Amino acid sequence: MLAEGAKRLKERVEERQGLIHRWAHVLLPGMVLALSVAVYNADVDLVRAFQLKVFDQYQRSSPRSWDPEVGVRVLDLDDESLGRLGQWPWPRTQLADLIGRLAGHVRVVAFDMVLPEADRASPREVARGLPASMADVRARLMSLPDSDAVLARAITAAGKAGTSVVMGFSLTPEAGPMPQVKRTVSVSGPDVRPLLPVYKGAVVNRPAIEAALQGNGSINATIDLDGIIRRVSLVFRAEGELVPSLGLEALSLAAGSEQSYMLKSVGGSGERVLRGDAGIVALRIPAPEGALLIPTDYTGAVWLHYAGSQAPRTVPAWKVFEKGFDPASLGGGILFVGTSAAGLKDLRATPLNPTAAGVELHAELAEQVMTGHYLERPDYAESLEKYFFIGLGLLLIALMRRLGAVWCAVLTAATVGASIWLSWRAFNGDFFGKRLLFDPVLPSLVVVAVYISSSLIGYLRNEAEKRQVRGAFSRYMSPDLVEQLAKDPSRLKLGGEMREMTLMFSDIRGFTTISEQFDAHGLTAFINRYLTPMTQLVLDHKGTIDKYMGDCVMAFWNAPLDNPNHVVDACRAALAMRRDLKALNEVWRAEAESEGRKYIPIHAGIGLNSGPCCVGNMGSDMRFDYSVLGDDVNLASRLEGQSKSYGVDIVIGPKTRDAAPGFASLELDLIRVKGKTVPVHIFTLLGDEALAADPAFKALEEKHSRLLAAYRGQRRDEAEGLLKDCSAQAEAQGLGLAKLYHLYEDRLAACRAEPPAPDWDGVFTATTK
Repeated sequence: MLAEGAKRLKERVEERQGLIHRWAHVLLPGMVLALSVAVYNADVDLVRAFQLKVFDQYQRSSPRSWDPEVGVRVLDLDDESLGRLGQWPWPRTQLADLIGRLAGHVRVVAFDMVLPEADRASPREVARGLPASMADVRARLMSLPDSDAVLARAITAAGKAGTSVVMGFSLTPEAGPMPQVKRTVSVSGPDVRPLLPVYKGAVVNRPAIEAALQGNGSINATIDLDGIIRRVSLVFRAEGELVPSLGLEALSLAAGSEQSYMLKSVGGSGERVLRGDAGIVALRIPAPEGALLIPTDYTGAVWLHYAGSQAPRTVPAWKVFEKGFDPASLGGGILFVGTSAAGLKDLRATPLNPTAAGVELHAELAEQVMTGHYLERPDYAESLEKYFFIGLGLLLIALMRRLGAVWCAVLTAATVGASIWLSWRAFNGDFFGKRLLFDPVLPSLVVVAVYISSSLIGYLRNEAEKRQVRGAFSRYMSPDLVEQLAKDPSRLKLGGEMREMTLMFSDIRGFTTISEQFDAHGLTAFINRYLTPMTQLVLDHKGTIDKYMGDCVMAFWNAPLDNPNHVVDACRAALAMRRDLKALNEVWRAEAESEGRKYIPIHAGIGLNSGPCCVGNMGSDMRFDYSVLGDDVNLASRLEGQSKSYGVDIVIGPKTRDAAPGFASLELDLIRVKGKTVPVHIFTLLGDEALAADPAFKALEEKHSRLLAAYRGQRRDEAEGLLKDCSAQAEAQGLGLAKLYHLYEDRLAACRAEPPAPDWDGVFTATTK
């Protein structure tokens, strides 16, 4: 009886196993399809990012055509304008002069900026900084017109001349003052404020300026997870109120509107969407010549179809102040004022340009609205994409056993190709008269995954048979090799990953002269005595030795294991190497004296730099090493080479210095290293936090910064005086900077003998590595 029961149980188990085996070609691809639907519905960031990259590629392949007749221009406070007219921020009187020159030539001047602080050049601000002994001067300065009032009067005068002036405010999540709204935003339909992020305060313009403006809008950017701006929000939520954007205010004033904006939401005026029961559909700008209706996504943002940077669209600000300037170049419509200067940090990433001027985004929006050129992601797009891959996935599962892998592959390829073609046509406006965004890639990838999983079942069945054969021959292979490959097969593959790393190069100076003292055995012993403690210091500070190149050590931090403090650890390692080398020199001095040979002190230069690098197994299929590659690796090597030129032990790059601000460091130069075209600021690392906190070092640091500023500004008398003070202070502190200051002494003398051009940028071009 017991044996018969066991037999029936075994038959049931085998029956179930056979059932799973027979239906595996449906179960596995079905699970893949179900998982894909779940991930798609969950709105996973990775999926969304991939989708946006597809749309970016469409933009790069077919950017919007730019029409110069639209009348939208950008007045650029570029580097040349700042060089000609003065550094930013400009005095309010200069801005007032600019507005006066523009008044009557354009309909709207929109400043992509905020003026929240008092004008440092204002007579009253200057007066406040004077001592009590200059009371008469202070009184005369205080009686002069306030700079904010001068600018406010210029704004008012421009409005009377037919040119409205708009400025921005920056909303913040922290509580603070609220902007003065010129035109309110009302909602036709259910309340949409819960859909928008809440801002509790703002950085606003000075009261007198803000009161005089004809328009006031937010300059906050809508940035996607990957840092790229693809949409521009028209409205924002400031506490319980809706406020317009800078671009919206400019468009409204250009259209001659003085009325409130109207947001159309789902459920209002018969509006319906498939996405859900809440959201924004469009924004209406009432205007004398006909209202403008701007389609938006459910958050009130507009997808930008970029035309990209256009030279005729941009007018350098300095030209406005030139005699004979032709106002016709301003377009006569909307003039956005902003900056492309990298130092003012208003560069934004777009699908067409990773460093576009932020002001161009407002211009792109205005051009699209004024031409009726819109790019839309329909509310039904996600549902259409999902049902597409569900339907085709089920069809493939049903046909795989009947048609086989080859014909199903043909069907899959044809369907994927058709979806990409249709999506491209929709993007170019070939359907319904609208430019629509549909993602063909993610649904196609799901279909491909279903096909692969279906094909995988047949492959696994064949592999199960081959596994029996492999098992019979495994005894003839090395057990160690089998074990290694079984644990990590990827060890025999090339590959790498991008990491933020810190790189070190350390090299003995004058090694050729030193090596002449030794025979081969002695030289080997000497270099090993040097490299062993230096290596140990790198390892003690969580670094990884990359390689030895004669007397040079190359090391890096933050790989293969993560180290969030990699910059600090690298700096401490460099300082420790410098410290222990001094102790080694004392030992070598004693040995040289006892052996009766000449003692040559050992000096080493160290270069540190931080940045993104590719790290991993690199080499050939026969041999490879765990190493690192990248532009920042090359820069670290160049920095080490410059240590001798400046007479310092440790040279660090700007990213390293910024990531380790607590250490004692001084700027060496603005240098264009050999093999590079872009100059970089380089620094010397002198000590740790204790030295950085020393009042004497702080005083030297302040004077040293003034010295470099005077040198680059060609104020040679001032620079020479500061040079003497810095040299004396550095010598008193024993910092070993004599060669550095002699170098600048020679440069100043050369500048006196042969002064550089007025537009000299202060960059030194290195001719050696």
